[in-house]
Amino acid sequence: MIAAIKPAGSNTRGLLAYLYGPGDHDEHLDPHIVAGFAMLGMPDPGRDENATLTELARYLDQPVRLRNSEFGGKVTDHVWHCPVRAAPEDRYLSDTEWGDIAQRIVQAAGIAPAGDDLACRWIAVRHADDHIHILATTVREDGRRPKLHDSGIRVGDACREAEKDYGLRRLKKGDRTGTRRPTQAEMHKAERLGWEQPSPEWLQARIRAAIPHVTNAGEFIAYLEASGVEVQVRRGPSGDLLGYAAGRPGDVNEAGEQIYHPGSKISPDLSLPKIKARLESSRPEEHPTARRNHPSTPWRQATDALDTLHSDLAADTHAQAHITALGELLEATAQKVPANLRTELQAAAKAFARAQRSQIRAEDRAAHALRSAARDIVHTATGPDGSALAAMVAALVWATIVARRWHEAKHHAHQADAAGQAVQHLQTAADRALAPTLAELTARPPREQTRRVFANDVRAAVPDHAERILADPAWPALATVLADAEARGHQPHQLLKEAAVQRELTSARQPARVLITRIQHTGRNPAPNRRAEAARRRSTITPSVRVQQIHNGQLPSAATTPAEQQHRWRR
Repeated sequence: MIAAIKPAGSNTRGLLAYLYGPGDHDEHLDPHIVAGFAMLGMPDPGRDENATLTELARYLDQPVRLRNSEFGGKVTDHVWHCPVRAAPEDRYLSDTEWGDIAQRIVQAAGIAPAGDDLACRWIAVRHADDHIHILATTVREDGRRPKLHDSGIRVGDACREAEKDYGLRRLKKGDRTGTRRPTQAEMHKAERLGWEQPSPEWLQARIRAAIPHVTNAGEFIAYLEASGVEVQVRRGPSGDLLGYAAGRPGDVNEAGEQIYHPGSKISPDLSLPKIKARLESSRPEEHPTARRNHPSTPWRQATDALDTLHSDLAADTHAQAHITALGELLEATAQKVPANLRTELQAAAKAFARAQRSQIRAEDRAAHALRSAARDIVHTATGPDGSALAAMVAALVWATIVARRWHEAKHHAHQADAAGQAVQHLQTAADRALAPTLAELTARPPREQTRRVFANDVRAAVPDHAERILADPAWPALATVLADAEARGHQPHQLLKEAAVQRELTSARQPARVLITRIQHTGRNPAPNRRAEAARRRSTITPSVRVQQIHNGQLPSAATTPAEQQHRWRR
């Protein structure tokens, strides 16, 4: 159940005309009052053919007129409007039940506290099965104004109680970090103009997309303007930027003037001071383009940065800062991945934006590595690097799962849900990213006897998950990865143990795939020379001898050379 308090107005008669009218799409059926401050004697144009809207408006406005005449100053913002809507799957509620819900809401808001005979006048009008509209005039019978500060939070709490009592869909409690929902007028305008999104949502997407590309507030404003956003800035006497508002081209008012939305109203974390704090914390010592010749690709660098996230969140050290930066990394990745992954990454970044905001303050400087990785991706990623990109997207899946768990532990319901939605999109993207690598690995499997050796390595290294790994359709591809790693001088048993520590497998839908991406990332470099030398000294050991060693309780302790691998397995 959602209750949305609307901005105050001054035209009681005008709002009544809408509530008792046909609606924009003839959706208002049988409008009538289901509750009010004093039902006896109250005119109801929906039930009394002699009652008029003007009469009802005058009845509700009487304390307002008295105050205006006594105090001289006219009250111009006395209309309080709160639509209350049930979820689509909720059961039918009777007029009596809706009336009780309305009573709870006006009490919680401070419009009509329980037992207060001098409270504000109000009515609840029902003109559809699934919702009501509460209208109140915010001047009390004694001429005072009600205390409505933080009424939205209290009304939300009342809705949660009503959901529990009436067996309705249970929503999460608000925490003041959510974005403002588009108004009906904004949604209707978007529909009329053929826009897929209302202006605030369109602007939020472009503002978030700009952040990984810039290093200071000036660059941020310039980037927005270059990307087609109308920007209005506010400067201090010294010329310093103090704030900004953004507008969508073509979004104008009745006078043809551009409509602007302050950044903080678009989303609580997109005010200029908060954006500046994030940008200043991530300013690198050198521009990312100066690192183009780095031996590791941006995807691999990002995976390395993500590998530290689990320990940072587990220690609860600046966790909110890391989660905020993770959202920026998701946004940067969505801009640079191949087209077949872009839709899912964009959806993940959009969903995760809600997880970036909580009541816990983000100490932005603590997340320098993730922000640097995001900047490197948008500035230097030039094309797909198959296995590296797959490993990075898989690391994003795990990082987002960890972020969701942290929010759950902190009882951040909305943020945990948002992270969960992001995980679903990322898992789909991870499957697609790994598909070419899986096809290539599956096409050149080791011999059956060698796979049995590696299966014993799996059982020894990760016994709790061995059967799931070996039953995974990607197991033959994992065996190929282990063979490739062993050819470079690595110990398969050790790589499996390290991979399982870096990314726990309980939450993995397909554990063999997770191990493939982890081992390809950590085992991409040659092993230390001492391991290669040990492998050469054991070059006469055949697969059958190695199997016998395992049966005797001797775990594999060395590797083979590439030439030996080719001689032994003849794939």
